[in-house]
Amino acid sequence: MMPAPRFRGALIWFVAFALVANALPAAERVPGKAAIASAHPLATAAGHEILEKGGNAFDAAVAVTAALAVVYPTGSGLAGGGFYLLHRASDGRDVMIDAREKAPAAASRDMFLGPDGNPVPGLSLNSALAAGIAGEPAGMEHLVKEYGRLPLALLLAPAIRLAHEGFPVTPHLRAVIEYKREVFAKQKEVARIWLRHGAAPPLGTVIRQPQLARTLETLAKHGLRDFYEGAVSRQLVAGVRQLGGIWTAEDLAAYRIVERAPIVGEYRGARIISAPPPSSGGIVLVEALNVLSGYDLAQLDSATRKHLIIASMKRGHRDRAVWLGDPDFVEMPVAELIHPYYAAGLRASIRLDRAMPSAELPGILPASQGPQTTHFSVLDAEGNRVAGTITLNFLFGSGLVVPGTGLFLNNEMDDFSKKAGVPNGFQLVGNAANEIAPGKRMLSSMTPTFIESPRGLMIAGSPGGSYITGMVLLATLDFLDGRSAAEIVAAPRIHHQYLPDVLQYERDALTPTEIESLTKRGYTLRESQRGWGNLQVVTWDYASGRVDAASDPRGEGEGQVY
Repeated sequence: MMPAPRFRGALIWFVAFALVANALPAAERVPGKAAIASAHPLATAAGHEILEKGGNAFDAAVAVTAALAVVYPTGSGLAGGGFYLLHRASDGRDVMIDAREKAPAAASRDMFLGPDGNPVPGLSLNSALAAGIAGEPAGMEHLVKEYGRLPLALLLAPAIRLAHEGFPVTPHLRAVIEYKREVFAKQKEVARIWLRHGAAPPLGTVIRQPQLARTLETLAKHGLRDFYEGAVSRQLVAGVRQLGGIWTAEDLAAYRIVERAPIVGEYRGARIISAPPPSSGGIVLVEALNVLSGYDLAQLDSATRKHLIIASMKRGHRDRAVWLGDPDFVEMPVAELIHPYYAAGLRASIRLDRAMPSAELPGILPASQGPQTTHFSVLDAEGNRVAGTITLNFLFGSGLVVPGTGLFLNNEMDDFSKKAGVPNGFQLVGNAANEIAPGKRMLSSMTPTFIESPRGLMIAGSPGGSYITGMVLLATLDFLDGRSAAEIVAAPRIHHQYLPDVLQYERDALTPTEIESLTKRGYTLRESQRGWGNLQVVTWDYASGRVDAASDPRGEGEGQVY
C-alpha cells in the first residue's frame, strides 16, 4: 500500500523549508550573455529589443508576455493567467509570482452540472462561464513595479506595434484558426480579423488587431491596473456579461497576485526550483525525482529506466489528484509529499518486472489533450532569470472575444474538478481539494522550472496541460545527462498521468524492444499521432561559459542568444 501523507505540521515545515532554500547565497557566476526562448520569433525579438534598451530579464518577460498576447493568442492572452518563476541575481532570491486566474464571486461548486448531476458537455470550455478572473496583467504589473527597470509604455511598445502593423499567418496558426473556424464565424468582430471569406486565412496573410492595439495603448497610458479598475475593466465586465458570463467590477477590483515560495528539491547533486500550488507541477516533479533518486538509472537497460520514469510519473499524478488545490483554500501535506522518506515508501510499491495498475493505487474513484498554453525562458547577462508559463487553457481559450477589446477569454474554469473522479478537458481527475469555490484559484499543471547543477543551469517549461510536468521531468533528466538545449527540446517523449491508465508515447520515443518489454510488464501503450508540448529551454554551462537557447521543433518558436 502507498503511504498516506500526514497533514500535521505540513505547512509549517514547508514554509520553513522554502525559507531556508531562499536563503541560499546567490551564485557568484555571471553569464555575460542573455538568452530568450519563446513560442514565437516575434515575441523572442520583443524581449531582445527590451534587453538592448537596458532592460533586465524581468522587463523582457513583460515584453515577451505582451507580444505573445498579440502573435500567439492560441496559447496566451491578457485575459488569461499564469506563473512567473523568478531568480534575482543581486541577492539570489527565488520566488514565484502566482498570476493564476480565480473563480468569480458568483461561481459555485456545481455550476457546470446539469439536472442529472453530471457535467454539461462544453459548458466549462466553450462559454463565457468558463472564464476565470484574469491574472496576467496583474502579474506583469508586479514584474514592472518590483523587479524591472524600464517604464511600462516602453515594455508594451513592441506588442502595440505588432497589433497595429500585423504579423503573417504561419502553418501552425492557420491550422488552429481552421479548428476554431465555426466559433469565430459566429462573432463578427472575430471573423473580420481571423477569417477570410469564412475560412482560415491563406499562409502569409497579415493579421492586424486594431482593437487589441487600443486596449494595449490604454494600459500603456494608464497602467495595467486599468484592466481591473478603469476603462478596460468596465469594457470587460459589460462584454463578459453580454456573452453570458458572471464577471463583476468587484471581481476584477479584488484580484491580486501572490508571491509564493517555490518548491525546492534535490536530485543527485542538482537543485530543483519549481512552481508551488496552485500549480501541481513542482510537487509532482520533485516527488518523481525523489522516487528516481533511489535507482542508478545510468546502469539500467533502457526499458527498465523508462518503466521507472513512468512509475514515478504515475504516482506523482495520483497524489496530484488526491491532495492538491489552491493553498489559500485547502491544507495540503506539501512537505511530506516532497520528502525523501515519502519517496522511499513509493519506491517500495514499484516492481522492476511489473507495472502496478492505476486502479491498485489508493486514491480517488477511477474515471472512464495539446499545445495550449505557452512558455518562455529568459536569462539576462547579469544572471537574472524568468521561467514564465502563461495560458488561456485551450486553443484561443473559449474562442470568445470580449466585444471592443480584442481579448480572447480564457476557459480556465475547466481546470477545476467539476465532480470527483470526472476528468477535465485534459483527462485529469480531482476531488474536493480542487472543487469550484468563489475566489479560488484552479489547480494547474504548469511547471516553470530552474535546474541548478554542478554542470550549469537550465531554465525550462512547456505548454501541454497534463503532459507538462512529465515533459519537464524528461528535460531535467536529459539536462543532467549532459544533453544540449537543442537535444533536450527535440527528444521524443513518453507520458503517464495515473488516469487514464495508458502509457502514451511519441513516434521514435520507444524502440520495438522497449515496446515489447513494457507490454510484458503490463502497460497499455498508445502511440500519439502527433507530438505534444512546446518546450522552451535556456542553458548555461559554467565551465565553458556557453549560453544556449532552444525552441521546440514541434512548434514555430525561436531561441536566441545575445
